[in-house]
Amino acid sequence: MLLQDERDVPVTPQSFQALFDQGLAAWLSELPQQGLWNSVNYERLHAELNKISGNHLIKADSQYAPEAFFEKRDIIRPASLGTVGSGNHFVELQIVDDIIDRHLAYQLGLEKNSVVVMIHTGLRDVGFYIGQRWQDKAKALWPTNEKQPKSGLFGLTDSHAQAYLQAMGVAARYAWINRIVITELIRKSLSTIFHQDDSQLVVDISHNIILPEHEMNIHRKGATPAYAGQIALIPGSMGDHSYVAVGKGNADWLWSCSHGAGRAERRQAMRSKKVEYDKVNLPWQCITLKEERLREEAPTAYKPITPVIEAQQNAGLIQTVVKLKPWITFKV
Repeated sequence: MLLQDERDVPVTPQSFQALFDQGLAAWLSELPQQGLWNSVNYERLHAELNKISGNHLIKADSQYAPEAFFEKRDIIRPASLGTVGSGNHFVELQIVDDIIDRHLAYQLGLEKNSVVVMIHTGLRDVGFYIGQRWQDKAKALWPTNEKQPKSGLFGLTDSHAQAYLQAMGVAARYAWINRIVITELIRKSLSTIFHQDDSQLVVDISHNIILPEHEMNIHRKGATPAYAGQIALIPGSMGDHSYVAVGKGNADWLWSCSHGAGRAERRQAMRSKKVEYDKVNLPWQCITLKEERLREEAPTAYKPITPVIEAQQNAGLIQTVVKLKPWITFKV
């Protein structure tokens, strides 16, 4: 497990300032050469920034970041940086089970029976901070002579909406560096165990994010971009396959595909069910700090992935490349 007390991920106020005001490359250049950063292959990491989908579209401003990131200290160690988070977030070791498009698989460096690591995590406490702050701001900006919406959703307009997009950009960039840190922690472990690490990033693609595209702001909730030739990841569940696919740029579906299989049952409903994993012979293992996560995220909580994939292929959204089977899943 990637335990908090085993992490040594130092950052500086200057690195956060560079991250939010300039971007990921500027963040890397401002990192202190201590802790985790002593073992990083920076040449590889800089090259992998080009594989982060949406990186060039996001704008951010450090004025919307948590003030704690800019305290007058030489080194900061945010509690959430390099952590997976709860809910459906995970780090999963997977096996390439089937090659569907051998040419694309070869281009991506994916071979039959090779091991891949899929990381699903995001904004962590920075997302909560920004979300709560802007919910409060939107409510405060609501006209006093207008009836408040029954939904509890308060809209933003004009300059406030543009400012929110920059605040969201702060959270998006934090999510990216969180996944980078987790990746580098895994790579450090691989180097320790196998005395080498030749791993390469296939793709980092976001969901639940607003991106400026085609003179619109497209918000993909439970979906990811799937432009023609764009690599997409579609997880199933920890008892079902996941897929690497390539988008076909279907404009009718806003150049998108699903983020995953989708839940069949709400998390709250799964909590009341008893799932006896020790009596079921499954080809996967889940390591978690909370036993209730086994119920909430059980394979039966999710739709079967195959019909979901077939429906999107038939609709011309994606073309599958490889099929991945779960091996070991880490959840908090």
